Amino acid sequence: MEHEVDEEQTRIRVRLDVAYDGGDFSGWAAQPGRRTVAGVLVEALTRIVGPDRVSGLTVAGRTDAGVHASGQVCHLDLPGEVWRQWSATLLRRLAGVLPPDVRVRAVAEVPAEFDARFSATFRRYEYRVTDAPYGAEPLRRHEVLGWPRPLDLTALNEAAAGLVGEHDFAAYCRRKENATTVRELTRLDWRRDPDGVLVATVQADAFCQSMVRSLVGAMLVAGDGRRPVDWPGGLLGRRERASEVSVAPPHGLTLVAVGYPEDPAEYASRAQRTRRLRLTASA
Repeated sequence: MEHEVDEEQTRIRVRLDVAYDGGDFSGWAAQPGRRTVAGVLVEALTRIVGPDRVSGLTVAGRTDAGVHASGQVCHLDLPGEVWRQWSATLLRRLAGVLPPDVRVRAVAEVPAEFDARFSATFRRYEYRVTDAPYGAEPLRRHEVLGWPRPLDLTALNEAAAGLVGEHDFAAYCRRKENATTVRELTRLDWRRDPDGVLVATVQADAFCQSMVRSLVGAMLVAGDGRRPVDWPGGLLGRRERASEVSVAPPHGLTLVAVGYPEDPAEYASRAQRTRRLRLTASA
């Protein structure tokens, strides 16, 4: 009898790699009366493993309404008995019950120290824009922003260069009480793909709300010549949201990757370091 109790009480941490089209979601986080990615995932998992079995759903990065993901990561905890019963078929069963605009691409048991949010070493986003005079291709309109003016790739990259590094990005963030706006931007660059679509790649240890789309909005007006290329970087001296920066629409943005330490033994130390950094910076 004691063995059965232990089996039921044992929790297994499970990592999910998730992709979704954010167009019909009110973002990631569960909200009463709204369709969200977290809500849909928990509903699907509950249908498979039963009620009150899924706990602790935690995501690497909460995406806003309309933002997509091809490389989102989250974790949750399941009773050991449930995991052993469903682990071999869970991925295929999820494919059968999830709506077509969200897919779980991988399911794996991970150490209990793994934290999808705090163990992450980076988040990488891509933003897609076309300056074609006819706008976005119809089949790509849900992931590519149509820009009404010609964009200069060199100017976009010059504007991006002034934003890389560790800065206070208050000018580009929606302020939250007791939350820091200091971030380290480790990569920010633009390319033009063979189809003519311009792609901004943005990578940092973490992002504050609306930061990526605000950065893109500032760079686009430098890229089309309405602002000088040093204007986006010049806003970093602000200590509050810059009202003249337009937030780029959400549908052009996709979370493409989340990085974690290669050695699982470093999950806990990375999570502790991240928590300490955020608390220190917010003090």
